[in-house]
Amino acid sequence: MCNNKECAGYLKKNEAYARLMSELRKKWKSFGRTAGSVTLKNATEAERRAIGGIVGKSFADGTVTITFQEFEQGLQKTRFAPVDMKTVLEEYFAIPLQTNQEQKDQVQREREEFFGRLLACFEGCGENRPAAFHWLREMQSRKKYGYQILIKEFTREPRAAEILARNVGSALNCLEETEGEESLLAVFAANISGNPHYFDRGTVAGQLLTHAVCFWKNTDVPQSAYGWRECMQSVGIVPDNIASMVHAFGVRLEAADGPHPAYEAFYRRREPYVLTAENLRSITGAKADHNMVYVVENEMVFLYLVENAKDRDVSVLCTSGQLRAAAIRLLDHLAESGATIHYSGDLDPAGMDIADRLWQRYGDRLQLWRMGAEDYRESMSGEAISDGQLAKLRRLKNAALCQTAELVQKEKLAGYQENLLGKLLEDVLGGRRMYER
Repeated sequence: MCNNKECAGYLKKNEAYARLMSELRKKWKSFGRTAGSVTLKNATEAERRAIGGIVGKSFADGTVTITFQEFEQGLQKTRFAPVDMKTVLEEYFAIPLQTNQEQKDQVQREREEFFGRLLACFEGCGENRPAAFHWLREMQSRKKYGYQILIKEFTREPRAAEILARNVGSALNCLEETEGEESLLAVFAANISGNPHYFDRGTVAGQLLTHAVCFWKNTDVPQSAYGWRECMQSVGIVPDNIASMVHAFGVRLEAADGPHPAYEAFYRRREPYVLTAENLRSITGAKADHNMVYVVENEMVFLYLVENAKDRDVSVLCTSGQLRAAAIRLLDHLAESGATIHYSGDLDPAGMDIADRLWQRYGDRLQLWRMGAEDYRESMSGEAISDGQLAKLRRLKNAALCQTAELVQKEKLAGYQENLLGKLLEDVLGGRRMYER
């Protein structure tokens, strides 16, 4: 009959065995058996006497050196025999005993199961796997892209880490689906997690999202607050209402108590103005001259059109590339007022994607402006478009843009608004309705 529990109890009652038992546990974890030797420096008289009594040796000086096997054989000669050293150690420390390799294997299995659950959550199908799936897969295989942040959280609290990864993955997929549009950071965070501060820069979720975005966009992780802000804005996330802005000319704004006096002054003086998302909080409506507004992507094009149309009753907006929250809010007001939106962007994958998203949002209220196949031929530059960027053209829904996209895919060169300045101005001054295919 084994008396492992009684043996462990006896050893535990005697403090003279405490240091030795700790060292023996380390040896078992290293070798998985009774192997190796143990040295106790500055051993007390009680330690020398207690250990010597089991192994059958005397230790005159302050150092005790024995092999694990010697101690195990000594126990087999006591009244507790036969004993199993692994069980004795487990009873002594009241925890299951694993070797270092077994612990590593268990940790590895747990991490693989963890990532397996996450990948299954974002699996998708075939080539349509979302950005989150690729991010998590590469994170796991290459131990990069926020791996250390996530694993630290997983080690501390596995369930919380899984929720964190799911939220960041959902955020990345949302950015991929709405690429080209803009959202305020607080609003975006609240939509994903219910907490408007969830993705703030100093939070774990904010740090992990930054790594995910940098993986998606193949850029370096920013090392400064300014770099972080640029990183977020590059995917349409605006940290505050002030940074989200749109340039306007010839647009009248309404507040709850009537025409907004500040912007009414800009309108009457025929001067362009900048409108932030914060400014728009008090705006209840917007009106364009002749219920027609011309929207361009590029600031230089906007200034050229405004400079040459100051004496005309025309309305022009500039989105400055991606669809910022301020631009969307102002366009919403204009669409609600019954205005027709003529949108012209660069004829490259990014510009055409923005146009397509606007068309999907505003439907018949939006007409494509100088974005046909012939316009592309005239706007072509010498700048090549990568195959990866060209692949985005397959997501387009608008028939006219799809027709233009066929030519873009063939030529593989970007088309820019600056090359159409004369015709854009002619359209604005003429005030004629643009075609829509």
